[in-house]
Amino acid sequence: MVTDPTGRGDLFSPDCPTRQLLDRIGDKWTSMAVKVLAERHPGTVRFSDLRRAMPGISHKMLSQTLQKLAADGLVTRRVDDTLPPSVHYGLTDLGRSLEEPLAVLREWAEAHMAEISAHRGVHA
Repeated sequence: MVTDPTGRGDLFSPDCPTRQLLDRIGDKWTSMAVKVLAERHPGTVRFSDLRRAMPGISHKMLSQTLQKLAADGLVTRRVDDTLPPSVHYGLTDLGRSLEEPLAVLREWAEAHMAEISAHRGVHA
């Protein structure tokens, strides 16, 4: 991986850790899922409850999002042997550590979105 003089990753390289993370968390469903799961911590959330807490997400998109988060070690998945099976999700310690940076990003967006929207109107 190419690095700049400070030793940080090169954002133009697909191997850059920052770029890889932004690719993963940059969609609205991932950040929303982490927020909902963080609000329910400690403990887990059933898939159906998680879907209800995330307006507009389809069953398929939520399932794909949770699979990716689980594959990255950010989310745990537990299936209870019931009929029908009950699936529960929770944040891992690594996933919980992501909530704070996402909260800072949300705060920044809330503080600056009106200004950004105003610029969009002027430059549209």
